[in-house]
Amino acid sequence: MKRLNNRIDELKWNLIGIFGKLFIDLLFLTTRIETVGLSGVAHIIQSRKYVLAFWHSRLLLISYIFKGLNVLVMVSQSKDGEIIARILRRQGQDTVRGSSTRGGLRVLAGMIKNLKETGRPGATTPDGPQGPRFKVKSGTIAIAKKTGYPIVPVSYSASRIKVFSSWDRFVLPIPFSKCRAIYGEPIYVPKDVDADEEKRCLLKLETELCRITQMADHHFGHDIR
Repeated sequence: MKRLNNRIDELKWNLIGIFGKLFIDLLFLTTRIETVGLSGVAHIIQSRKYVLAFWHSRLLLISYIFKGLNVLVMVSQSKDGEIIARILRRQGQDTVRGSSTRGGLRVLAGMIKNLKETGRPGATTPDGPQGPRFKVKSGTIAIAKKTGYPIVPVSYSASRIKVFSSWDRFVLPIPFSKCRAIYGEPIYVPKDVDADEEKRCLLKLETELCRITQMADHHFGHDIR
């Protein structure tokens, strides 16, 4: 019976991944996507040695833009994290499971080791998985410091959106809307920086992510609080 239940659970999660990816593909096929600031980070993206950083609420379009690129994404071990992980894997990404509150140091070490060995890109949601919203935690800075990868901030908004009442105020574009993805200034974290400089890098990333998110929202007249 236990084995049967496990198989049923696995089938359920596989279907969530399949239909979640299908929903995202169909949604963004109906939208017009404009990118801003890509030329400033194109050489970094092409190198495949970077860490994407985006707010938890702005995951959807970014996962679509970078699908199929085998990005290693840090995803929480929660039930919501399992949904995200299943969809990301169907999109051609890989995931490492954990957060700052659950196995944080072990997960960070594993992600850093993987990125250094494979030379592929990584991605994090610096305010996830439970907030505070729009506040960067130290994990992204640690990954950049240990790998030597620059951090590429990216955010987006859309002309017509549904904003959920979740802690992160998750943004869902409405079909047939216009989307604008904005890339910010890359953040470099030297390997020999001290704790004070790490804090400055953290604040710089937080400021840049807030700036480009507000730019995207204000372009469409949104003020999401």
